[in-house]
Amino acid sequence: MEELDQVLKKYATSQDLMDQIRYVAEALSMEFDKWDDQYVSGPSLYFLVVAETDFESYTDPLGENVWPTDRCKIVLDSPEAFRRVAEDVGFSRDGAIVVTGDGTIQRQMVRVRSPHHAEVPGVAELEYPDWMGTKHMSALETSLRQNVLWAITLSEEDGRVTTYLDGTYQDYPREEIGGRWRPGG
Repeated sequence: MEELDQVLKKYATSQDLMDQIRYVAEALSMEFDKWDDQYVSGPSLYFLVVAETDFESYTDPLGENVWPTDRCKIVLDSPEAFRRVAEDVGFSRDGAIVVTGDGTIQRQMVRVRSPHHAEVPGVAELEYPDWMGTKHMSALETSLRQNVLWAITLSEEDGRVTTYLDGTYQDYPREEIGGRWRPGG
């Protein structure tokens, strides 16, 4: 029972945070109306929700790609400010956005290094579906790291939103986002 309590404690505080990030990714996917246009890319996001700020051992800064923390520093402080900044970042920057478990967004966006099988148990056994590009494969692999609580991606190619947890993923193709609550559906 003690092990279950530790797991529940680890994820209980991050569930609202993950829900808000996923909701914003889904909203951006739904609002973009040019998914079928040739040579047009939609918004692209890659969030890592980490338990601690010790993520430098597996990431590299991506130069000028930064999250404008002067406009939104904490995910849950202002959902509307978070949505506006996520939209701007989704269309203009590249890299993973690191969010600590308390919702604080790190300014520097990063490239996440692929883990070696000796470094992260289970990474060699992962299976990747055909639709996964490098961002999605990185998120799946990174979700196996000890201090990563969640990863969330929004695909610029087709608007799918995917959440990752401990080497598993839940995929939401654009046409399924919102389910029965989908606007106009």
